[in-house]
Amino acid sequence: MPVFEARDIVKTYPGVRALDGVSFDLRPGEVHAVVGENGAGKSTLIHVLSGVTLPESGILLLDGRPVVFPSPHEAARHGIGVVFQELSLVEDLSIAENLFVGRQPAGRLGLIDRRALRRQAAALLSEFRWNVDPETPVRELRSAQRQVVEILKALSLGPRVLILDEPTSSLAAREKGLLFNCLRRLRREGRSIVYISHRLAEVFEIADRVTVLRDGRRVDTRRASDLAEGDLVRLMVGRELSDVYGTRLHALGAERLRLVDGRRRGAFAGITLSVRRGEIVGLAGLAGAGRTELGRALFGAEPLDEGTIILDGATLRIRTPGDAIRAGIAYLTESRKEDGLFLELTLRENCAAPRLGDFCGRFGLLDDGAITRFAESCRKSHRIASPGVQAPVASLSGGNQQKVLLAMWLGIRPRVLIADEPTRGVDVGARSEICQMLRGLAANGTAILLISSDLPELLGLSDRIVVLRGGRLAGEFQGSQATEEAILACAAGVTEGAAA
Repeated sequence: MPVFEARDIVKTYPGVRALDGVSFDLRPGEVHAVVGENGAGKSTLIHVLSGVTLPESGILLLDGRPVVFPSPHEAARHGIGVVFQELSLVEDLSIAENLFVGRQPAGRLGLIDRRALRRQAAALLSEFRWNVDPETPVRELRSAQRQVVEILKALSLGPRVLILDEPTSSLAAREKGLLFNCLRRLRREGRSIVYISHRLAEVFEIADRVTVLRDGRRVDTRRASDLAEGDLVRLMVGRELSDVYGTRLHALGAERLRLVDGRRRGAFAGITLSVRRGEIVGLAGLAGAGRTELGRALFGAEPLDEGTIILDGATLRIRTPGDAIRAGIAYLTESRKEDGLFLELTLRENCAAPRLGDFCGRFGLLDDGAITRFAESCRKSHRIASPGVQAPVASLSGGNQQKVLLAMWLGIRPRVLIADEPTRGVDVGARSEICQMLRGLAANGTAILLISSDLPELLGLSDRIVVLRGGRLAGEFQGSQATEEAILACAAGVTEGAAA
């Protein structure tokens, strides 16, 4: 008997049938992956299973008995734990307080037992071999570390059913390995796991069965061992996809960007690297290696303390993002919702945001017609699925939001693009389109610095891969020497030095 089951679930939103008679079952001690393109219905299914929303029709069964979850609290009371893609941590609270928020251990007089809280938090942190003070405020953590806290928070409830939505989106290889070891242990203990991911390699690594959703309907459920990746892609998108990453067909030009002895206190030091016109240089490393910090420094978001930036032979002084934009340097942030997009503004307003000065007419007034025409051209050329340019960006799927972010920065016609996790949280179809956009940009002479925790993506797109470890350059790989094993070994300090 399935431990948890959804039968004929229907859920609609204005103008959208998000789930159309979807059935899904979860067996004891099973990892069941749910995959599909953005907008396929995965998030809505999670919301129904976890009590965030009620379906219009259909039923949920727990141990064969019908249940209704009017709230996430009620679902949790029945043993349903969930880690949403959008984190729910309180930044001003400590790691320990976030892990046990609302259920802190109490001592005499009902006061919080701080020692017990710290001890229980330390025990959870040891699951990820994370040597950090449980009293550390969450606001001081990096994105990957916050993801770990969110996962441990769900595990602390001891759920019978654990639902994970893109749990590795911010994790490097080491953290992902620890998570998968934890999931395998839970499976051996008889716990059941719903696993949602756009990273198909992870699905085949961890899942027992796979359910494919497309356009709000269940397409098929199969054993993962009976599927090849190509089969799964065809089920998801309903068509064949060509090579996702493509191949460089153009010759590389002269050096475009060079950083000499770059340093930012507490993040990285002694970094010297270069990118040529039309070249894609990948930046690899474990969480905390300094990759994102380096990208933000080159863009002026967190300026260099020391070092020299040279663009097309001229030395630049970049102290703010405005300086970088004027020089033709664009930065595609890893967190589009936090500091990349204006979510409540329209697609039209977001596309024009980095270059409003280009749309000024007489007397400094904005030319609304020109902005609309530009946004419409972005929507068409980037294949952004939207009702129109007046649609709020918050209403778009994750993949389409990422395309808007890319359109924003391509609009300034950058000489250099720093792309930090450009395909995070997008489906395989959108991933292919974004990779082709990057290829096209490079073919037109743009130098691209690609930061990604997805090693197949780095290997598939990069002409060279530079590895950071502990804020220092640890190695450089190109051609046949660039393999997942070699890069991971260099990033972890197993091997030393650069590969020529």
